[in-house]
Amino acid sequence: MVKVLDRLLLFIYTLAIIVISCAALAGAFGWISAEKTADFLHNVYYEKRVAYMFIVCAIVILLISLRFFYIAVRRARTQVPSIDQRTEFGDIRISLDTVENLALKAANRTRGIKDLKARVKVSHSGLDIILRAVVDGENIIPQLTEEMQGAVKRHVEEITGIPVAGVSVFVANVQSSSAPTFKSRVE
Repeated sequence: MVKVLDRLLLFIYTLAIIVISCAALAGAFGWISAEKTADFLHNVYYEKRVAYMFIVCAIVILLISLRFFYIAVRRARTQVPSIDQRTEFGDIRISLDTVENLALKAANRTRGIKDLKARVKVSHSGLDIILRAVVDGENIIPQLTEEMQGAVKRHVEEITGIPVAGVSVFVANVQSSSAPTFKSRVE
C-alpha cells in the first residue's frame, strides 16, 4: 500500500514540477508578459482566495518533497527474509529463497511436471509451501500432486530441519508436447 501511495505522490509531484518548469520557461522566453506576472504576484499578496490556494499548493509540494527526501536518506532494509534457528554452536539463518529452491529441486524430480514456481510462507506450525505447476497431461493429476507434495515435504524437512506444515499445489495448466497443437481459425 505504501508503494502505491509513493507512486501516486511521485506522479502528482512530477506534474507539479512540469507545470512550474513550463511557467518558468514561458516567463524566461517572454511568452508571459511582465504585467501578467506582476498581476499574479499582486493577487498572491493581496487576494486571500489566490493566496490560500498558493499556500496550499506550496505546502503539498513541500510535504511531498520531504517524503521523497526521507525515502532517499533512510536506511534500506538489507535483511533478507529468513528462518532463524539457534543451536549449541550458534545461530543459523536460512533464507526463504533457499527453502523455495529446495522445494523446486524436490518437485522437479516428479515426472510429468513441466513448469514450476514456489513460494514459502512461515506460519506458527511450520513452513507453508505453495507450488504452481504445469503438468504434462499424461499422468493422473491427484497422484502426481500427492507424490510431489510428499517429496517436497520430506526433502525440505530433511535438509533444513524445519517442519513443513503443508504443501499446496496449484495446477495452472496442462501442456502436452507429444500432441499436435491446434489453432482455431476464424472465417
